[in-house]
Amino acid sequence: MDFPDGYAPIPPGGNLALPRSGVVDLGSNSVRLVIFEGRGRNPVTIFNEKAVLGLGRGLQATGRLNAVAVEGALTIMGRYLAIARAMHADPLEVLATAAMRDAANGPAFAEALRARLPGVPLRILSGVEEAAMSADGVLLGVPGADGILGDIGGGSLELVDLANGRPTDSVSLPLGVIRLNERSGGDPTRARGIAEEALSDVRWLSRGRDRDLYLVGGAWRALAKVHITQTGYPLSIVHHYVLRREEARDLCAAVIAAGDRAGRLPGAPSKRAADLPYAAVVMRRLLRQTGARRVVFSANGLREGWYSRLLLGAVRNQDPLLAAGADLSARFGRDPAMAEALVNWTAPLFPDEAPAEAALRQAACQLSDTGSHDHPDYRAEQAFLRVLRQPGVGLDHHARAFLALATALRYDAGDSVMLEPARRLLGPTAQQRAERIGAALRLAYTLSGGTPALLAGTSLIPRGGRLILRLVEGSGVFAGESVQRRVDSLAAAMGLEAMVEVAPQG
Repeated sequence: MDFPDGYAPIPPGGNLALPRSGVVDLGSNSVRLVIFEGRGRNPVTIFNEKAVLGLGRGLQATGRLNAVAVEGALTIMGRYLAIARAMHADPLEVLATAAMRDAANGPAFAEALRARLPGVPLRILSGVEEAAMSADGVLLGVPGADGILGDIGGGSLELVDLANGRPTDSVSLPLGVIRLNERSGGDPTRARGIAEEALSDVRWLSRGRDRDLYLVGGAWRALAKVHITQTGYPLSIVHHYVLRREEARDLCAAVIAAGDRAGRLPGAPSKRAADLPYAAVVMRRLLRQTGARRVVFSANGLREGWYSRLLLGAVRNQDPLLAAGADLSARFGRDPAMAEALVNWTAPLFPDEAPAEAALRQAACQLSDTGSHDHPDYRAEQAFLRVLRQPGVGLDHHARAFLALATALRYDAGDSVMLEPARRLLGPTAQQRAERIGAALRLAYTLSGGTPALLAGTSLIPRGGRLILRLVEGSGVFAGESVQRRVDSLAAAMGLEAMVEVAPQG
């Protein structure tokens, strides 16, 4: 299979040969080290550790970083440097945000950090720079994002207007969850007034009407976890989790009403308990100011935006869905040319598909051999879970469910109860299409043994109410019992009558 210019698929094993990069996000509430492996379109995180220190606690009253947190941060930074060096992360960079840029003792702390981390760049981002980098992170996962982006931290809230994948206006406001808590004296009602006044000054937020509101930041991800748990949602992945406007308003109202007890809500992370009411206050005010039709949660933000700037332009411009499929195909498949052969082989079955449907079919072909190295008794299950829970940042929950279902059915999973989470995320039409693709892929592998050379001796022709499987005589394929059974199954899924014909060579 030919890969796009500049694209380097992730090889099976031997990942020490891939470049690694590390970024430390030094925020008002926490400090986190993330190490990425490779330079692919979809970030692959191989290390992610967070310490909740509260550097910005007390900043509103004192104008200074929390002294205890400063000492803790210096200790943690020593550990992070040792880990990054041991894992051969290069480049390694520290990004500091609101607390560092606002505190009177920020420069002194910066000097202490530079002494502790010799040779490691430390960048104290302005609000504009922080907003731009967060936007880059979101656009890595949602290239055509259209709406208002909000990235909430402990000290600040960054807002960006995204117009069809292009950042326009941006602003940074002192509405981080720690700062808002302190400014309001721990009173969510007062916090609502503070947030409303600050947001009302950002006139361009009204452009968000009937568009999406993209939310980034740990406090907002915690709110999404609460909703996922309370509703019994079948996929515990926050990235691309979507709430309708009314659902988001109801969630915020419930968390605000819970107040000090918000940390006891099902699914609420205990370390975020004090932040949840203030995150809910800001979310609800943003919904009002923007008029957004729905909320889309993003796990991509500042750190992924930093990573995206390491990528070649040709890589960054790839379709993240297909890049993720190519990665998994390279890691787990047997023949890199098989995916393209399957795309062409299945095309006659779907003559009127929309571009988005065609992309999903192509991704399904890429993923179709990802269980080839698993135990035969668990191949369908392993492949299903691998696809459903893959780290690809460009897959929304519909795409995850669709591809996982098609892959499992390619391995003849049938009506297994394990498929229920995927079926719950798909409507009847999407399920039917995934079933047809899965049945077609099952037939293709039965015919070809997973080799493009043997598949080339076969073709599918839907014509006149029939699905014709044409086999070239002497090409190494024949219509045995298993082939007949599977072509019958595919024809039935398409509402057609199956027929097998043998054509002479040449």
